[in-house]
Amino acid sequence: MAKQSVSLVNRETSWLEFNGRVLQEAADETTPLIERIKFLGIFSNNLDEFYRVRVATLNRMLDYNKRSGESLSFSPRKVLKEINRIDREQQKEFSGIFRNIVRKLAEEGILIVTEREITRPQGEFVRKYFNQYVRSQLFPIMLNNLKSSSLVDKSIYLAIRLSSSARPGKFQHAIIRVPSKPLPRFVLLPSPDERKFIILLDDVIRYCLDEIFSIFGYDTFKAYTFKFTRDAELDIDNDVSKSFLEIMSESLKQRRLGAPVRFIHDKTMPADLLDILKHKLEISETDTLSKSGRYHNFKDFMSFPDIGRSDLLYAPVPPLEHRRLPRQESILNVIRDQDILLHYPYQSFHYIIDLLREASIDPGVKAIKMTLYRVAKDSSVVNALINAARNGKSVTVFMELQARFDEEANIYWAGKMQEEGVKLIQGIPGFKVHSKLLLIRRKEGEKNVYYANVGTGNFNEETARVYADDSLLTADPQVTADVNAVFHLFESKYNPPKFKSLIVAPFHMRNFFTRMINSEIRNAKNGMEAWCIIKLNNLVDDKMVKKLYQAGKAGVKVRIICRGTCTLVPGIKGLSENIEVISIVDRFLEHSRVFVFHNGGDEKYYISSADWMVRNLDNRIEVACPVNDAGLRQELKTMLLIQLKDNTKARIVNHPDINPYKDAGKTPRIRSQQEIYNYLKGI
Repeated sequence: MAKQSVSLVNRETSWLEFNGRVLQEAADETTPLIERIKFLGIFSNNLDEFYRVRVATLNRMLDYNKRSGESLSFSPRKVLKEINRIDREQQKEFSGIFRNIVRKLAEEGILIVTEREITRPQGEFVRKYFNQYVRSQLFPIMLNNLKSSSLVDKSIYLAIRLSSSARPGKFQHAIIRVPSKPLPRFVLLPSPDERKFIILLDDVIRYCLDEIFSIFGYDTFKAYTFKFTRDAELDIDNDVSKSFLEIMSESLKQRRLGAPVRFIHDKTMPADLLDILKHKLEISETDTLSKSGRYHNFKDFMSFPDIGRSDLLYAPVPPLEHRRLPRQESILNVIRDQDILLHYPYQSFHYIIDLLREASIDPGVKAIKMTLYRVAKDSSVVNALINAARNGKSVTVFMELQARFDEEANIYWAGKMQEEGVKLIQGIPGFKVHSKLLLIRRKEGEKNVYYANVGTGNFNEETARVYADDSLLTADPQVTADVNAVFHLFESKYNPPKFKSLIVAPFHMRNFFTRMINSEIRNAKNGMEAWCIIKLNNLVDDKMVKKLYQAGKAGVKVRIICRGTCTLVPGIKGLSENIEVISIVDRFLEHSRVFVFHNGGDEKYYISSADWMVRNLDNRIEVACPVNDAGLRQELKTMLLIQLKDNTKARIVNHPDINPYKDAGKTPRIRSQQEIYNYLKGI
């Protein structure tokens, strides 16, 4: 484990260890077989984004260091070397897991076959499929004409060696993109029995290469897969004469021409062909060059085809009804009388859709305001907001155009909403709005009454089925007044108001959490009970880590549930022996941020959109919201304590052994996500 110091883990290697936990799920024999192959897809997709963003940033730092001669506080070259070492080890493990899963699938009568293994009737089917669906999507580029700018990021290509038996030793080369969008990556083949045969689109193309190239006199074809990954960081233009929508649109076009950061190729590719590709694609010595197997872009395995074997998938977990939100009753009326806490995906996100639908047609509702960061492909949230505007409501949306990899979708939805009369507050270059807020203003008698929703995750009905998040519905006047103040903040060019209830970054959040930890430190030094429970996705802010070390040294019991990157090292004698850090990686993606402080017996509970990273605390609009209802506090605490007792899917973070399971082998077995579902089902 590469460390910056004894007490801080490098954030990049920590992230790779998190992705290693995803790989553990693919290796876990207790995970249903098809879910295991989907975890390989998640691992691959995660790694792609890591290279496109984090490795690309390190490459930029390395280049800057060379050009400027300035010394950075760490060596990007050393970090890149360590990343490549870990990546090689994980890729070796990945390949072994994939081979094992393929064997297990075959034992279940599910065979992933190559173009060399199909029967004649299957071959006839493949040719028919190729000519009907695939051929029109293929646009070969002769290698002599290839330019780096011709290649599409996140795609896989076949480098094809063409030859003729009439001219032995004479070769030509071509490049074909495998069109896994818009086509599916997997094709189900006809079977003579009950077995299922699956061929990848790559091999469909391999089987039919003669359909494309034989007219040019070639009769021998050999195809080798490669994948080309670009720098995905955006360079934001500061031209004040352009709207931010225009600036973002132009920046996205530039992303398609980003510098190469990773080149993966079939290890059987001939050296001369590899050299030509490296030259044509401008692959330098600083770019990651990896040998791999026959198939790349395993992210497509996240969409493994439905083969009718539910026994090889997770058992269905139907969303639970919330006992305080009976169907066919006004949600607004319920919220007026009591706070409600929703927990996705255990409970349905459709309560939010129902709330928006009710607000869009309720004659008393006059205005709706909402922040949007990532929305679903066919967003019911956006459609509900558009419907509200059509019904004469004043609808205002802050659409964050800088949501990484969702920029194009957000630009599209921004345009749709503007067309329908929704007032759009556009993002600001260099400054992201990451808070998850909804505010409804309703005229009740002679006064305006406000209703708010503050959440830890996006207003996205698709991800809410797999992301574990918390969402507070409230009519508390202090909370709703502060939510309203946040929206005024957007509209008044960031003149920060004073907040009475919400903790808002970048104005107060860092100082607030520092004060809360300091309070626990004072209590511990005075011999009082002192503890905190911190749940987040990433803990990499050096100042907050050092403050937690200070708390641990003072005797504060610090328990942390951190799914992803964590630079803090627990269990160091004299520094962090009072700190426990676990990560839970399971069926659902742990996404909520929850903070609990003992506070001398007057326990304080907060849910938040913010991790403890510099970007969240100092460079984004983030919100932490107090949970004031005693019953809801107990609900949150019970769920956190269940997770802290997990001995099935919890791993110890930054242990000398990488990713050991916590309390492995102990009984009774506690799998927190299942236990939380059962708990919520019973309350």
